[in-house]
Amino acid sequence: MTKEFITDYTLGELKEKFKELNLEPYRANQVFRWIYKKFVTDFDQMTDLSKEHRKLLKQRFAFHPLEKIEKVEAPDATKYLFKTLDGHLVETVLIKERDHLTLCVSSQIGCAVGCTFCATALDGLKRNLTTAEIIDQYIQVKQDIGEERIRNVVFMGMGEPLANYENVRKAVEIMVSPEGIDLSKRRITISTSGIIAQIKRMAQDPIMREVNLAVSLNGVTQKEREKLMPLTKTNTLEELMETLRNFPLPKYRRITLEYVLIKGVNDSPKHAEALAKLIGKDKKRFKVNLIPFNPDPNLPYERPSLSDIMKFQKVLWKYGISNFVRFSKGVEIFGACGQLRARRESIYFYS
Repeated sequence: MTKEFITDYTLGELKEKFKELNLEPYRANQVFRWIYKKFVTDFDQMTDLSKEHRKLLKQRFAFHPLEKIEKVEAPDATKYLFKTLDGHLVETVLIKERDHLTLCVSSQIGCAVGCTFCATALDGLKRNLTTAEIIDQYIQVKQDIGEERIRNVVFMGMGEPLANYENVRKAVEIMVSPEGIDLSKRRITISTSGIIAQIKRMAQDPIMREVNLAVSLNGVTQKEREKLMPLTKTNTLEELMETLRNFPLPKYRRITLEYVLIKGVNDSPKHAEALAKLIGKDKKRFKVNLIPFNPDPNLPYERPSLSDIMKFQKVLWKYGISNFVRFSKGVEIFGACGQLRARRESIYFYS
């Protein structure tokens, strides 16, 4: 009998599964607490279950669909390399903020979106990650760091989260469940390249519409955005902005517009003026993350000078637009925004 991964199940699903096994539904709550409160991944250690129950669960379920291969540490970030059962590599980055930790999780192996400034796109899309593979990134990092608390989770690793909607949604449900990891919805961010149909789906989803939404913009006209992000040919800038203006935001929340600044491509004051015009009167609905391009030897772009970055930011300030310059952490270990690429890292770790 092939074992299932128990972390593939939300609490509701696990209760139904336990009923099929003639186990009381409340046993699912007990198992959830062991896994997501104490990060115990050994049924033998779940002492409030009988020996018979533990034996049954060991026969039916397994815990880790990922194998931790290696980790690389920098002063401000740690990158973990995992291998799936079918031999693919997945990257996860733990970011060290001033007063908390943020975990950047992957949702796919590779990516099909094809952004020309992103190393992940170079390998194309291999497949979606399962819910268990997404959750296992959190579990194994948490087991590695011990008592330190991961406060934030961002779906900004390898892949387009909204192209793997169902598995990402289930992972989010486990993360925000009081019986699960119990993260605040305000502490989870879904970053998307702008798949309009899926953003509209999020808007109708009682769980997904409560988490933070970040959208990669990177261009201020349809033509510019198409050059950088081929996806926008069928997800136009005009329709995207209209969708975002109608997205049901929780109180005091804003949508983040992510803008990767690339030297000589989209970093001029004229681009900043156009971005301000694009946002228009909706200054209270949006905030802008300006992300200086993170260099990669396989990509043809450069990071703008600090002076040009500041000029861009000052234009947005002039229009009263909330914005922040985000110098990505983990650049030196290729763990920053746009740098995740498992094929290169497999060489990096073992060369």
